Amino acid sequence: MLFKQQALLRQKLFVLGSLAIGSVLYLVARVGTLDRLQPICPVDSRLSAPEPEQIPLRTLQFKRGLLHEIRKGNATKEQIRLHNLVQQLPQAIIIGVRKGGTRALLEMLNLHPAVVKASQEIHFFDNDQNYARGIDWYRGKMPFSFPHQITIEKSPAYFITEEVPERIFKMNSSIKLLIIVREPTTRAVSDYTQVLEGKERKNKTYHKFEKLVIDTNTCEVNTKYKAVRTSIYTKHLERWLKYFPVEQFHIVDGDRLITDPLPELQLVERFLNLPSRISQYNLYFNATRGFYCLRFNIVFNKCLAGSKGRTHPEVDPSVVTKLQKFFHPFNQKFYQITGRTFNWP
Repeated sequence: MLFKQQALLRQKLFVLGSLAIGSVLYLVARVGTLDRLQPICPVDSRLSAPEPEQIPLRTLQFKRGLLHEIRKGNATKEQIRLHNLVQQLPQAIIIGVRKGGTRALLEMLNLHPAVVKASQEIHFFDNDQNYARGIDWYRGKMPFSFPHQITIEKSPAYFITEEVPERIFKMNSSIKLLIIVREPTTRAVSDYTQVLEGKERKNKTYHKFEKLVIDTNTCEVNTKYKAVRTSIYTKHLERWLKYFPVEQFHIVDGDRLITDPLPELQLVERFLNLPSRISQYNLYFNATRGFYCLRFNIVFNKCLAGSKGRTHPEVDPSVVTKLQKFFHPFNQKFYQITGRTFNWP
């Protein structure tokens, strides 16, 4: 009888002990959960008002997918209407310079949630046939965007084409103009390299760079060669300054954009009156390609096409020196006009 009573008592104590331990474990887990939840949504952050300018930018980041679907042609007219999407004329244009880094600049600026880019070069202002189609045709080539985004297009031929400054002025006299430049001799060699590659793909022969860039009759720099003329930046800029004040231009260092892009992009953000949103997180160096690639988010990364960063041919050092001396006075004038100095020879 005593044995049965002792067994029953031990059973009751076991049940009570289990309940007590379970209660303690629940309380510990509950407190731990509350501790973890507290920092996520503190009371003061719920009460404080968000910065007004950040609201549309956050919204745009979530709606990038919709714009992507529109570019692919998958969005309906109803979606476009509901989201108040429009095709805007560009508020900024990358007008040049060819082989200065115009594509890289456009793609990097597209990291900003308030920027929408025209994917293809439109060639509206430098092509008479396109220009004759009118401004509505041009607008129709622009991507859909939200009203508070800015649209940017790039066509590097604009910088060197005589009719373009006046035509752009007639469209928008207050437009912002971006010019990305590289050291003039390096840019000329890069220009030659692109043409050479195109010739080789078609199994065509092409002169050596030295033969094109030096006039064999005078032994001086051949200014009739387009790659040389394009690198005389000040000559082209002076034509633009007949229509636009220098304050509407921003000069981007194309050489620095290759080696250290973030500071250059931050300068462009300020020029375009955009809040600073592009960070080092968005740019990572790809050792295989030898230049920076773009990180839009944790899922989507993008590198420029494999045609970027072509290997340049070896050029006779004496020709390089002659070109550098030729460009030097033009470079000095370019620094004076733009207020930006480069470490060019």
